[in-house]
Amino acid sequence: MQFYKLKEEIIYLFKSKSAMICCAESCTGGMVASALTDLPGSSLTFDRGFVTYSNSAKIDILGVEEQTLKSFGAVSEEVAREMAIGALYISQASLSISITGIAGPDGSDSKPEGQVCFGLALKDGKCTSQTVDFGAIGRSNVREASCKFALEEIINEGHKL
Repeated sequence: MQFYKLKEEIIYLFKSKSAMICCAESCTGGMVASALTDLPGSSLTFDRGFVTYSNSAKIDILGVEEQTLKSFGAVSEEVAREMAIGALYISQASLSISITGIAGPDGSDSKPEGQVCFGLALKDGKCTSQTVDFGAIGRSNVREASCKFALEEIINEGHKL
């Protein structure tokens, strides 16, 4: 689905449910927040976004545990979950999405370029995470694919609210 259609669907869906969204981003650097505020009406559906690129920002702003970062690394489902929960906790949102990954060009054997972890938290206490390997498709392509994936996840979970 095209970005424009995704954004339209999110605004329609969350307006109809009187629900708000927030996001916590690392590798996408605010792209999801930008996408969620592109269209008129977004002020009724988007509460706030956090760009927590550094580990210290993840700790200071979102409450990610230092031990989680040490044990699993910033690019992990554990950190993605803590980012989503932290963002939800300090917002007025019903749903929070988080993104942390290796956009490239650098990666490692254990965390290759294109590996991105997503967290999703809901006010009812549900929290999920998943890792998607977009491959070594280039930094801007990984970031764009991550943004699109996040928007699709917001829609999928939004239908369940």
